[in-house]
Parts: sequence; C-alpha cells; structure tokens
Amino acid sequence: MTDTPVVGVLALQGDVREHLVALATTDAVARPVRRPEELAEVDGLVIPGGESTTISKLATLFGLAEPLRARVRAGMPVYGTCAGMIMLADKILDPRSEQETFGGIDMIVRRNAFGRQNESFEAAVHIAGIDGAPVEGVFIRAPWVESVGARVEVLAEHEGHIVAVRQGNALATSFHPELTGDHRMHELFVGMVRGTAAAAS
Repeated sequence: MTDTPVVGVLALQGDVREHLVALATTDAVARPVRRPEELAEVDGLVIPGGESTTISKLATLFGLAEPLRARVRAGMPVYGTCAGMIMLADKILDPRSEQETFGGIDMIVRRNAFGRQNESFEAAVHIAGIDGAPVEGVFIRAPWVESVGARVEVLAEHEGHIVAVRQGNALATSFHPELTGDHRMHELFVGMVRGTAAAAS
C-alpha cells in the first residue's frame, strides 16, 4: 500500500454513496465492495448502516460472509456504523432468526435500542481521540452497546449508553457520521488503515 490507502465500502445495502464521498475527502481511494475479489483488493472496509439482517443474508448470498470474517480475524481495519456496528459485534442481545455477524469486537449489542424510525434524533457526541467540537451523531433506529470485554476501548457514550467503541483494528459507532458533512470519524478510521499498513511494512 502507498500513502493513499484503498478503503472499501460494503455495498450490499445502506448509505454506500455517502460513505464513499466521506472517504474521498480523507485522501483515500474509496471503492464499493460487492464480491470477494473486490474485498481482496482493499486495505480497510466500512460496513454502513441499513438493516443488519438483510446485510447478513446478502453477504452470504454474495459469498462475502466467510472471506470478510477471515479478513477481520486477520486484522484488516474495519469500521461499522449503525447496522455495521451490529455486524461487528461478537454477540447480539436480540438477534433475528438466522442472523449472523462478522464479529471482531468483544461486545454485546442491542438492536434498535434508541427506538423506531420516527424516534430518530441528532446529538452531539464527544469522541475520545477526536479533538475539537463534538461529532454530530445521527441516530436512526440505532443500536447501543450493552457491555464490552476487557480489550474494548469505549470511545463515547450518549445518555449513559455506549455508542462508539474500538478494539484493535475494529471501530464501530451507533450513529451515522456520513450524513453530517463532518468527516472526522472517517479520518480517524483512515488513520487506522494507514497505521496498520505502516506496522506491516
């Protein structure tokens, strides 16, 4: 990898275009990922919001589920937003039938914890490791983290609930940073991708 990392966005469902636009502002090459061969070409991956059960089923249908799990286990940097957070959880508190995750973060997540679609809201979120003003979080049928393991760093809470975490090369937020025009979460993630590449070289 050069100084310009290639960062994929899992393009099965959700805010794919918005994440691609946000990543492009960080001097990363942003690409949609729908097939295993596209996954093999990226240095890191964003898993966008959407519907976690649908993402799970489509990932299996497109042959991406097992290759993605393998790359996460191998240390590929990955960032999940909203439903993407659910997909990175090692355990879901209330999973739908046959729903599987990619794993990667030792946490238990509750789906739709902040309420239904019509209860969506925005809130200022102070993120550990991001200087300046709080990040504006857009919460849409958002999950929250019920509990974390010892290796997980809690980056942010909202009203007493964990909404941003990191474990090694895996990052997750309950909210949608791609919808606000504030790309500091994407910059944080791309910095993780660059750091991983530097350590491997």
